[in-house]
Amino acid sequence: MRWMVGLVAVVALIGCASVAERPVAGAGLAPCPSSPNCVCSTDEGRSGIAPFAIEGDANAAWTTLRAVLEATPRTRVVSADGDYLHATSTTAIMRFTDDLEFLLDRERGVIDVRSASRVGYSDLGANRKRVEALRGVLIERGAVAAGASR
Repeated sequence: MRWMVGLVAVVALIGCASVAERPVAGAGLAPCPSSPNCVCSTDEGRSGIAPFAIEGDANAAWTTLRAVLEATPRTRVVSADGDYLHATSTTAIMRFTDDLEFLLDRERGVIDVRSASRVGYSDLGANRKRVEALRGVLIERGAVAAGASR
């Protein structure tokens, strides 16, 4: 009987898994779910995080972002289509895959960001830490402005 309970739990977790999809042009990034395992720069409240404020040339910042992602361990760029980029990051110990999405908004001078866990309820702040660490590297490289986190 215990194995059935375990099987139901695994199926439920897999059923909750989601994979990022390219937003419809002009629609922006999807909002975070109510669970505390996601941050998004277009959200308010608990899941909100500041976008990356571009320092200088938008194309240079976008190129730097991609280069940093490609050099980050356990991170893979899945797709890059114009002003949208989707990457995945795999956690070191449990090997969970998280989705990272970025939208370049030249008019606002920002790169919007969303980082979300595919499974589980809480990520213990892992997505927020990942985005802020990425922001720090981009600040060091001169691609984004300092002081833009919330």
